[in-house]
Amino acid sequence: QLQLVESGGGLVQPGGSLRLSCTASGGSLADYVIGWFRKAPGKEREGVSSISASGLSTNYEAPVKERSRISRDNPMNTVYLQVNNLIPEDTGVYYCAAGSKFAALLLDEIDFSSWGQGTQVTVSS
Repeated sequence: QLQLVESGGGLVQPGGSLRLSCTASGGSLADYVIGWFRKAPGKEREGVSSISASGLSTNYEAPVKERSRISRDNPMNTVYLQVNNLIPEDTGVYYCAAGSKFAALLLDEIDFSSWGQGTQVTVSS
């Protein structure tokens, strides 16, 4: 069974950058759409970005569009999310998830079958 582990979170000052990693074991990430989600304190979990299995298609939601880049290294079984110009509203737990359908690019949680445990991102001065 595919298992996902996120890393790269931490405390960052506003305006800083982070690169989050999502690494898989127990299967090949190359077979899946990978999505990044985040849950801010007091808010529901929301989709952030996604990338197709081939890496040729990507999707970014409005809160991070123009500030983020998602990429994947299939031989390394890893997907990355780079977020720049971080703002306090980016604070939250960031999760990656794997979905087998292309439609998962649209970041509907129902299309994702495997989830990581999350990594905390805190943006604060």
